[in-house]
Amino acid sequence: PYKYIIMEQQNSLLGTDEQPVVQPTSDEKTLAILSHILTIVVWLFAPLVIYLVKKDESQFVAAHAKESLNFQITVALACIVLFITIIGIFLLWIVGIIALILVIVATIKANDGKLYRYPFTLRLIK
Repeated sequence: PYKYIIMEQQNSLLGTDEQPVVQPTSDEKTLAILSHILTIVVWLFAPLVIYLVKKDESQFVAAHAKESLNFQITVALACIVLFITIIGIFLLWIVGIIALILVIVATIKANDGKLYRYPFTLRLIK
């Protein structure tokens, strides 16, 4: 009869994190970490492959991979919009730095076994 309470921390600049009901295994944490950190090297492909392979096996890994994928799509769209404008070309580096910081934060949250949601992200993949 007792419901599990998911504790949520709100942080408007760095996103939100939640404590999952079931603690993830070490392998699940590792795959969640990889779904974020590998985007620095192989961009969209890492979270996409991890999501497609693990979506039915682990809700924790699927949530992180999906969130990472949505964030990378949002960053790509922001870069395209900025690239179109002359002033925006000079602002692209700011998007890159912010994206890098948020990827590091998401990686740390995944390592802590928490579910993380990036701020200002279009949730295109549900």
